[in-house]
Amino acid sequence: MARRRLFTTVRGPGGSLLATLALTALALATVSVVAVPPSATAEVREGIGHETTPGQSWGGRDRSAEHDWLGSYEVGGEQVFCVSFALKAPDTDETYEPGDELLDKWGEPLDPDVAANISYLLLRYGDTRDADEAAALAHLLHSWTAAPRDSADLDPDKPFTEIAYDVEAHLDALPDGARAAVDRMRDEAETYRGPWEVELTAPEGDQTIGTPAEWSVRITNAEGTGVPDVDVALDLTDLEPGQGDASGAATVTTGEDGAAAVALAPTGEEPTVRATLAAPAERPYVREPVTTDTQRVVSTGGEQELTAEAATTARTAPGAVRVAKVDEETGDGIAGVPLELTGEDGTSPAVGRDGEPLVGEDGEPLVVTSAGADGTAAVENLRTPQTVCLTEVRPPNGYGDAFDPENPPSACGELTPGGTLTLRIANVPDDVPETIPAGEPTLTVERAATTSGAPVGALLSLGGLALLASVVTGRVARRRFARR
Repeated sequence: MARRRLFTTVRGPGGSLLATLALTALALATVSVVAVPPSATAEVREGIGHETTPGQSWGGRDRSAEHDWLGSYEVGGEQVFCVSFALKAPDTDETYEPGDELLDKWGEPLDPDVAANISYLLLRYGDTRDADEAAALAHLLHSWTAAPRDSADLDPDKPFTEIAYDVEAHLDALPDGARAAVDRMRDEAETYRGPWEVELTAPEGDQTIGTPAEWSVRITNAEGTGVPDVDVALDLTDLEPGQGDASGAATVTTGEDGAAAVALAPTGEEPTVRATLAAPAERPYVREPVTTDTQRVVSTGGEQELTAEAATTARTAPGAVRVAKVDEETGDGIAGVPLELTGEDGTSPAVGRDGEPLVGEDGEPLVVTSAGADGTAAVENLRTPQTVCLTEVRPPNGYGDAFDPENPPSACGELTPGGTLTLRIANVPDDVPETIPAGEPTLTVERAATTSGAPVGALLSLGGLALLASVVTGRVARRRFARR
């Protein structure tokens, strides 16, 4: 007579789990199943686990010389697990149709915590290739779905449909490694069972295109406990992993605190991450066998997909402009010159890194003033790339003759990410005469950048001083305003 079990279809926590769940959900609504008569050559293929001896007796049959199997089976190319005890073991070609919420062997609802434990363990260990873990998982599933309600349920005269699972006898028959795995996996399920929550966090502050920054994800259960060893798939928009792999995707695995971090470099202005992971659902669901007295199948432990999304903004690395206001003839800096910062058209304001126009309190383009011995002015944190211009608002003292208000001195250039644009604006000094005839003796006037005058010792009298001042003032005034 074939051994009898109730088993669960399980896939690992990778992509195949989600596909199985999706297909099962679709089948609930649309699939009709054709019964396949049992084959005389049906094969029961045990997977990974351990035999326990002696086998548990039922139906008045002495099975002390036999063994029970605690572990997985192979059905339809999948690794599956039993969730109840003593029904007919599945063959590799067993056919199932969608079922309902998993109940215990006697048709009663499972305790919510037990249901959550089952979902968690099937998700985390359903694809195990370790014999001790597989046996421990099978034992726990039998214990939670077919444990005796009282001593009468273990009466060996009860038929296979009514016999309970002898929890203690089977545990004692397991090898030491499997018994240790039972305790470890039970505690783990109690600690990390669902429902889970996922939190995805974008980096703080302004992000720079091409510069990696840390994004973080954390998985917790209902008590806020971090869940370790969870694989989280990250779908990236306007981002690439910090090592330069522009695949548009990344995967992280949570640590002991349930958190994981990854460095991602923005490639555009709207970096966005969507996190996806497989999580245990609140309760598992079953698929019913077509043939009689064959175990039911729990589809992936009631797995569900969790998602989270986070976004930020990014800009290119800011640029800066530095302008030197100098004397065209000497190259010396000229301080105190107001310069207007505009875009390429010379009218609209230049743009800051935040995308806002740079204007003064009057709403007009920002004005900066040259300063220091080198006559420089600088503006930083400008958006790149863009063309900017600096234009003289009014001439410095001593440089007005060459100033054309219709075409004032200016300089323009292209800002590049992370670079400093260096500009130079030169002024032509006013043409002040070096000598002025004022009778005898001839007087020499020294030339200066901003003012002019004569040595007092060369003046013959107070009247001569007044006359010289009149001449100089008149000549300078004519030169200065003749063109205006």
